[in-house]
Amino acid sequence: MFKKLLFAAFAFFIAIGARAEDGQKIASKVEKVVVFLKGAQVTRTAMVNVSAGTTQLVFGEISPGIDVQSIQVHANGEFTILSVKHEMNYLGEEVKAKQVEDLIAQQKAIRDKVDLQNSLLAIYQQEEVMLGKNQLVKADNLTLDVLKLKQALDFQTERLTELKQKQQSITNQIAALNLQLAKYDKQIGEISRGKSTATSNILVTVSSKAALQSLFTISYVVKNASWYPTYDIRAKNVNSPVSISYKANVAQQSGEEWKNIKLTLSTGNPTVSGSKPDLTPYYLSLGMYYTAPAGSITRVTGRVFDNGDRQAVPGATVKIKGTTIGAVTDMNGNFSLQVPPGPQTVTVSFIGYQTQEMPVSGSFMSFGLNADARQLNEVVVVGYGSVRDKDDDDGYNVSRTLTGKVAGVQVNTIPVGVNQVENQTNVEFIIDNPYSIPSDGKQYLVAINDVEVKAGYQYFVAPKINTDVFLTAQLTDWNKYNFLSGEANLYFEGTYIGKSLIDTHNATDTLNLSLGTDKNIVVTRTLQKDLSERQTFGSNKKETKSWLIEVKNRKNQKVNLLVEDQVPVSQNSSIEVEAQETSGVKPDLLTGKVSWNFLLNSQEDKKVQLRYMVKYPKSQSVIVQ
Repeated sequence: MFKKLLFAAFAFFIAIGARAEDGQKIASKVEKVVVFLKGAQVTRTAMVNVSAGTTQLVFGEISPGIDVQSIQVHANGEFTILSVKHEMNYLGEEVKAKQVEDLIAQQKAIRDKVDLQNSLLAIYQQEEVMLGKNQLVKADNLTLDVLKLKQALDFQTERLTELKQKQQSITNQIAALNLQLAKYDKQIGEISRGKSTATSNILVTVSSKAALQSLFTISYVVKNASWYPTYDIRAKNVNSPVSISYKANVAQQSGEEWKNIKLTLSTGNPTVSGSKPDLTPYYLSLGMYYTAPAGSITRVTGRVFDNGDRQAVPGATVKIKGTTIGAVTDMNGNFSLQVPPGPQTVTVSFIGYQTQEMPVSGSFMSFGLNADARQLNEVVVVGYGSVRDKDDDDGYNVSRTLTGKVAGVQVNTIPVGVNQVENQTNVEFIIDNPYSIPSDGKQYLVAINDVEVKAGYQYFVAPKINTDVFLTAQLTDWNKYNFLSGEANLYFEGTYIGKSLIDTHNATDTLNLSLGTDKNIVVTRTLQKDLSERQTFGSNKKETKSWLIEVKNRKNQKVNLLVEDQVPVSQNSSIEVEAQETSGVKPDLLTGKVSWNFLLNSQEDKKVQLRYMVKYPKSQSVIVQ
């Protein structure tokens, strides 16, 4: 059966080669790449000598993962383009198979050495057993020869010591050989999961009355490319503007090497449906119930590992589904990711593994990835599996593609100039200098923009949730910079203070940034038990809660501090809420939020009191906090 499959695969490769050999091979060069949030449009050019008559031009070394419907061919001259087709070329997979075969052969040589060492170890162990059994014993009728006894014992001690040393040496050699075998296993696995050496051809049939020369331009969309933003936010002090470095993490695994190309980053995403949504009727009925939203999770940490050997997976991409917020796992498989408000889902992807999704339910998440058997089989079997082709309505030949990734993280930066172009539906950042992005799936850092933005600073604390005081910056007119949601590294007063999130899903003109906590402003929230009580009057209960909030500014400068707390809000007419003391501030009627704004001088402290009473039927259970 295997021989039949091998013969069929060989015949298939010959057929592909024959189709390519029938045409005129054209060497083209990648000139320009527009990288979308998911996918990329590649533009190639080639100067072609067109012969008189009908000629098939074969543009080879094309990515195997292209969207066939996106192929466009442009050329000027007195000739006609009759057809454009696409076909896969798996001949390059033989190179990968040869690499795996060589590694397996080297592994066999090492295993032979291990077997030999194990045999020697068994011999020495057997000799040790024999020496132990052949002890010198004096018979009753013989006189003990002390000299011979000493010589025998000395020989036995010397030989046993020598045997133990040889056994230890062999054990060490076997351990070293096993380490080599493990390295070969990893190398074979990486090649198997690595980028496919399969390519594809674009076949262009032209008809010309005379021989001529023309510049051909071919463009198409590849799937295995993406970028997501990250930021560095720096503030010298609360009197200075905010400096924001806007950067892109670009990666591609298209199977093509993008060397010294003109790079453009686009905020467009061709994988998202362009169809407008339609509203469906919103029906109300009796028996509906309200479920309060879960507590907000602002940051998720976790680990990504291989489900097979439980080893860490470095270089995996971790993203918030449906957003541009992402991160990459470190060498230990660990990650840290900022999470925007609301229910979110984390996706983890890595070439050679199945993508995994999980809703955010806690501040720590663990992902065990399973190897993608389809990808590994397509790579390791080297084309012995079937390939399914079909012709679509436009005459293109559509074939199944191979994909894969190489482990690791590569972060390279090059100072670049950027031109920003705003289109109707997206924004493009055109990088001035030529750029190279290999097809290795690693992250390459591209600088987009460095801007200084005027900011208003304010300290904020919600002591009911957390007594830590956060420094926030309010940026106005931020829309002109075309920021996308993404993680931000925070630097304040020249010190790295952690990570935050730029969340651009905001319709206001002010962008609020959290710049981390300041331990020099101390806030406490204490329940005043002498002013808090629970009473029963007839058929009702009354619960009173009284909180004392104290603020102390230990900084050497004055600060602007916003303190927020809340009183309960009733959703039932039988529950009454009365705000008895709010230190001169009226609660918001809809949310119950109470806000105090303080301008505190250095070493100044402030106290405010929050007291409210809740009345409800004693037959009911109400939780008053």
